[in-house]
Amino acid sequence: MSGHSKWNNIKRKKEKTDAAKAKVFTKIGREIAVTVKAGGANPNENSKLKDVIAKAKAANVPNDNIERIIKKAAGDGEANNYEELVYEGYGPNGVAIVVETLTDNRNRTAGEMRHYFDKCGGNLGQSGSVMFMFDRKGVIDIEAEGLNEDTVMEAALEAGAEDFNYDGDVFEIITDPNDLGSVRDTLESGGYAFLSAEVEYIPQTMTTLDDEDSIAKMEKLIDMLEDNDDVQAVWHNWEMPEEEQ
Repeated sequence: MSGHSKWNNIKRKKEKTDAAKAKVFTKIGREIAVTVKAGGANPNENSKLKDVIAKAKAANVPNDNIERIIKKAAGDGEANNYEELVYEGYGPNGVAIVVETLTDNRNRTAGEMRHYFDKCGGNLGQSGSVMFMFDRKGVIDIEAEGLNEDTVMEAALEAGAEDFNYDGDVFEIITDPNDLGSVRDTLESGGYAFLSAEVEYIPQTMTTLDDEDSIAKMEKLIDMLEDNDDVQAVWHNWEMPEEEQ
């Protein structure tokens, strides 16, 4: 759930998912529940729920789990107290970081976020302090093996995508955030499967870290943030070393 979703970063995310699958399932389950409370249990009428269901499936959450969470959220008030909060700050040497959270206690979460940033040589900023350094876009990743680049690009652009990138392993399709669902659905109906499909914060420029201490602190900060139960996603503009991606 960190950084920008080039293939190496996807592998890093998958390794984390494999290592802490229960935690990932819990976080996605919370997101589904909150989305149901906000817009209803029918994904055909609640486009955000449809997006979160697709995200859950990409993370290998079983269909039975998804259906059970939706049914439970539609039937009781469990998710009423959760609110979406976005934190912004700087890591070591000015790395820009955006943290998306769902919390039932904003004071607790704010205190934990501040502690993590301070502990790792960074600082928590005000709203807007780093957001201007990111573009919010829909990002769809498709494994390239066995597929023709021109064919996939044509299908993506015809479906309404804004841009198309290929890094040798993965086709990355960029959309307007509001068009993510329709582009994904069109490609899915064409037989394409996704490594991930979600709205992301894409950094406009990247920041490198050259000294081992700053790299270690940045890695620790990302791990601490991602391990927090309230954190849904972490985005940053750190140009991660090849061996660490």
